[in-house]
Amino acid sequence: MRRNNNTETVSATPALSRRGFLAGTAALTFAIGSGGLVAVARATAAAADKTLKPNAWLTIAGDETVTIVFPSTEMGQGSSTALPLILAEELDADWDRVVIDQLDRDDRNFGNPIFGGVLYTAGSTGVYGYFDTLRKAGAQARRLLMQIAADAWSVPLDSVATEPGAVIHSASGRRLSYGEIAALNAPLPAVAEIGEEDLKPRSAYRLIGQDLPRRDVPAKSNGSERYAIDVWVPGMAYAAVLRSPVEGETAVEVDDAAALAVSGVLQTVRLPDGIAVVAERLEAALAAKALLEVTWSETAAARSYDSAADLSGYAAAAADSAREGVTWAAKGDAPAAIAGAARVVEADYRSDYAYHAQMEPMAAVAAVDPDGRGAEVWVGTQTQSWTMRTITEVLDTTADRIRLHMMTMGGSFGRRTALTQEYLRDALLTSKAVGRPVKVVWTREDDVKFGWFRPATAQRLRAGLTAEGRLSGWHHRVATPSVIAYFNPLRWDQVEPKDIISMRGSENKFYGIADLHAEHVVTERHARLAPWRAIGASYTSFAAEAFMDELAEAAGSDPLDFRLGLLDDNPRGRELLQRVAGMAGWGRAPGETALGLAFAGYGDSMAAGIAEVSLDRDSGRLAVTRFWAAVDAGLIVAPDNALAQIEGGIVFGLSSALKERITVEGGEVVQSNYYDYEILRADEVPEIDIQLQVSDGPPTGIGEVGTPMVAAAVANAFHALTGRRLRHLPFTPERVLEALA
Repeated sequence: MRRNNNTETVSATPALSRRGFLAGTAALTFAIGSGGLVAVARATAAAADKTLKPNAWLTIAGDETVTIVFPSTEMGQGSSTALPLILAEELDADWDRVVIDQLDRDDRNFGNPIFGGVLYTAGSTGVYGYFDTLRKAGAQARRLLMQIAADAWSVPLDSVATEPGAVIHSASGRRLSYGEIAALNAPLPAVAEIGEEDLKPRSAYRLIGQDLPRRDVPAKSNGSERYAIDVWVPGMAYAAVLRSPVEGETAVEVDDAAALAVSGVLQTVRLPDGIAVVAERLEAALAAKALLEVTWSETAAARSYDSAADLSGYAAAAADSAREGVTWAAKGDAPAAIAGAARVVEADYRSDYAYHAQMEPMAAVAAVDPDGRGAEVWVGTQTQSWTMRTITEVLDTTADRIRLHMMTMGGSFGRRTALTQEYLRDALLTSKAVGRPVKVVWTREDDVKFGWFRPATAQRLRAGLTAEGRLSGWHHRVATPSVIAYFNPLRWDQVEPKDIISMRGSENKFYGIADLHAEHVVTERHARLAPWRAIGASYTSFAAEAFMDELAEAAGSDPLDFRLGLLDDNPRGRELLQRVAGMAGWGRAPGETALGLAFAGYGDSMAAGIAEVSLDRDSGRLAVTRFWAAVDAGLIVAPDNALAQIEGGIVFGLSSALKERITVEGGEVVQSNYYDYEILRADEVPEIDIQLQVSDGPPTGIGEVGTPMVAAAVANAFHALTGRRLRHLPFTPERVLEALA
């Protein structure tokens, strides 16, 4: 893969040292809240500890170690490096001396501003959500260090400066390292709140924008990284859970005699939606689970769930103009514009349920205290806040009784975001029942069959064209359930009836469409649902950008030119499209391969992509041979990591577009593992060429932006190659052959 950006190329730094965490009490703190940083109170450093805590975000030790709090969670996206790096930049820290401290509690002082202070890692919000807070924390700590040094030298503050890890006084040649300042035991001065004018200009950055090695990669490369599924604690037992095959049903009768006869099995435990087998070894728990004989209630409404029938119903709802939808985005008068158009174009699109397919299945370890009111927990989730809520609700206790260890996750993509995390709940209940630590482990089959999925959708798009072939009115109806209502009812109470998880992308914000209406036809939920990479944009952008090509064809226009005509007020978007067109050699005639274009994004990040496809017409196998992308995500904190994340998003989108499909029959998920829920394999990944277009704005997120453009680019390339349209995700061989018929 070729990965480029338009910034100056820099050399990678040597491998970083990983220093131990130095425990010590804080001598000085100030609060971080919705108002930002507040003034510091006077205090004195703890001389015996030889540490200085300039604010809640960092601690400086006498041995020069700078420990920075990481408030997010790491699931492979690189935030555990990027976020501390932002603070270290303004602190002017020696990056080799920085240690990263994972936040293991629900402390809303560190909450994500994008989510109202909730500790929640999702939606590419880590870097752009914390960017200002971390810069101000670093800058205020730097000023505090400078003031202490200036006072020690009896010189004015404006006569001192910093170099990495030290305060210097050039006039006298004096220098104090940050560790030496921490050990001074000096009176601490009050420091005013930091404003934007006090922060470094971008021209002075020496860490942000550089390709520094990610801190999480070495342990993942040598196998020493520990995930929740790897945790072992003394006295730990293992649990495997036989779950109700249909949502909402319970065990009526349980015969566990054969299971209990398996060597090493301790007992069975009834759970809200299944039976746990607890054993000394995981192998014994799994073997015994297979021997359980359970009669399920068979009375749940979910027994009628059928994905094919449901999707047909969604399509009927999208097509029913009499069925009112919830307005998601509106400007101008779309109905009037379409009604007055010279020509009206209409098309329907569908997408199936999709599984997250993260590498690490669900797992959690819980050691509940003897009184049943406290616990120590090891778990990988995307939210300290909802994880702590799950624990305290299950045990009917308070947060002070909980010792939480937030583990690195082996992928997530939205799967570990729920308000109540059932895998953690089960670990707590089984540990409480057996009186010892218990690790609950889901097999891959459990993870597929009992996963929470991207919703199925049916979408109808209508638009008008003027006699000159210009767009005149845009109407996008998305028939799908509310994802938020299921995975986080607490949040749904706050935002109902607008669901960003279900509808993101349908606002079509990057084009200059004067008359637009996007609406959510809220359908009945017939599967467990959760956010999925790029959330709604993964399917709304597919429909919108495939439809944009249909409009271009109806207007007799080149797809690139048609889009450029809608970008007069978006010069950054125009540049992206023109750049990716140059990268791919847009305009060449189809032969054995053909090109397809799409322009989409996520939040304020934009991406233009071109797919090159080939087709085996006998088998219906559609292959993507190359993919080009140009991306604008504002300021890029870590360029190489940004490229890796965008590449991952593209591969994720290709896998979803070509292969991934969950079906439900009689309330049960049909698929069970990677042999029948196929994902893109290594030999199917195309050559990917990415260019970053760095703009003057703040960071806008890179974890999701690679995905939304992909499916439409593939569908549009298929049309360029065959003259036929693909309108149903995924583009399986059966659907390709149907389109060709």
